[in-house]
Amino acid sequence: MDFWPEFLASSWGKEFVAGGFGGMAGIISGYPLDTLRIRQQSTDSGSALRILRRVVATEGPGALYRGMAAPLASVTFQLDKGSADRVICALQNAMVFQIYAILSRAFDSSVSATDPPSYKGVALGGVGTGALQSFLLTPVELIKIRLQLQNTSFPGSQSVGAHTGPISVAKSILKTEGLRGIYRGFTITALRDAPSHGFYFWTYEYMREQLHPGCRKSGQETLRTMLIAGGLAGVASWVCCYPLDVVKTRLQAQSPVSPQKYNGIIDCLHKSVKQEGYSVLWRGLGTAVARAFVVNGAIFSAYEIALRCLFNNGNIQTEHNLE
Repeated sequence: MDFWPEFLASSWGKEFVAGGFGGMAGIISGYPLDTLRIRQQSTDSGSALRILRRVVATEGPGALYRGMAAPLASVTFQLDKGSADRVICALQNAMVFQIYAILSRAFDSSVSATDPPSYKGVALGGVGTGALQSFLLTPVELIKIRLQLQNTSFPGSQSVGAHTGPISVAKSILKTEGLRGIYRGFTITALRDAPSHGFYFWTYEYMREQLHPGCRKSGQETLRTMLIAGGLAGVASWVCCYPLDVVKTRLQAQSPVSPQKYNGIIDCLHKSVKQEGYSVLWRGLGTAVARAFVVNGAIFSAYEIALRCLFNNGNIQTEHNLE
């Protein structure tokens, strides 16, 4: 009974909850663009605008949000009847910020607790965070990708018309592929997320300091600084790892009921380049970059605002901090 009040009273609890709010803001703001990115990566379906028009015309606008419950679940904080599939992504984002807060200081203990983490600690903490979060993110993204590609008009996607949501897909994967199946793509996810999170957090901390000198220590940057620094951090993290993300999407789109085109990371990379050229490794990058700027600007802004609100007992001091 006393767990939540005590948890929220601690700095760890506040950072965890703020991370959850950041995650929800990011998912809701960028999910349609993520759906377009996944469909661009999985097959040569044309430009993002062409795919958007076709999806809306043939499947309806709701198709752009298909599978959103899977990542949104890793960001909410409670389960209730009928929304059990929402619990998995706030958890992911909340855990990411919490783990990063711990590792960024653990990797450089020479920095005083009253000072912000060094850029070295930020980068190494980000790498460690990305590697650890892969354990949770792999099943979430696998389910999300299967739902986003379930329309049989897209070659290479599985025919899962009976699936009504992430829980249905998860049960099907566990039944037909076992625990190993739910972690399909873990290695490539870790290889993508470890370096990308290093770039992600380093870029954010560096850019916020450049845009608002002294804010890393004072915590008084403006909303505009949060949006721009967060957006640029997202762009940097995607550009540095995008080819790996293309390979990951193609590997996770495979299932026992669809043709097995690839036998691993190297085979997928080789066949994709051989059949479609090196440009395939950057297909959908424009959509991903646009989404990354919007999503990560929202994530960091929501995270920082929620954190200030929690640490200041609800007083965000908008006239000074969010102008």
